[in-house]
Amino acid sequence: MIKICIIGDIGSGKSYIARQFGFPIFNADYEVSKIYRYDKKFFNKLKKTLPNYISTFPIKKNEILKSILVNRNNLKKIIKIVHPIVRKRMNNFFIKNKDKKIIILDIPLLLENKLNKKNYIIVFVDAKRKNIIKNLKKRKNYNLKIINILKKFQLPPNVKKKKSDYVIKNNFSAKLIKKDVIILKNKILKK
Repeated sequence: MIKICIIGDIGSGKSYIARQFGFPIFNADYEVSKIYRYDKKFFNKLKKTLPNYISTFPIKKNEILKSILVNRNNLKKIIKIVHPIVRKRMNNFFIKNKDKKIIILDIPLLLENKLNKKNYIIVFVDAKRKNIIKNLKKRKNYNLKIINILKKFQLPPNVKKKKSDYVIKNNFSAKLIKKDVIILKNKILKK
């Protein structure tokens, strides 16, 4: 099984590019949102840790955001509780897709949390700053303060780029991206 990890800056289009490969995807952000909505055990732990902010189940994203804006150390507390659950779900994803030729990992903090293994193929999504900002502003929960706090937990894009096996440029043109992903996929399959 070939494991392709898509990494890049916040808003660079990682999830979109991951979908273009056409293989099963483990999307860590999506898993976290499912945990917020359905995992009662997680809710109880988080409520105990952040009683002034977390009060309703399913957990509302604005409660999480408010706790982080008030004290950025709360993000560390949330990460400490949620990451073991995400890792377990990732391992279940591997088991479920063990017969697939390729799987895609869309995990924003892959390198930061030392989740990458030697046999993983890392693809960095390179996008221009102005395009990233334009893309971020389209998001429903766009909040520059939160984005800046999250960025502090991430390696700088140039470091991620250096640690990558491949770089794919995202100019936010669907036609070009699809073509570039096909070329990259063929390169990886020929290895």
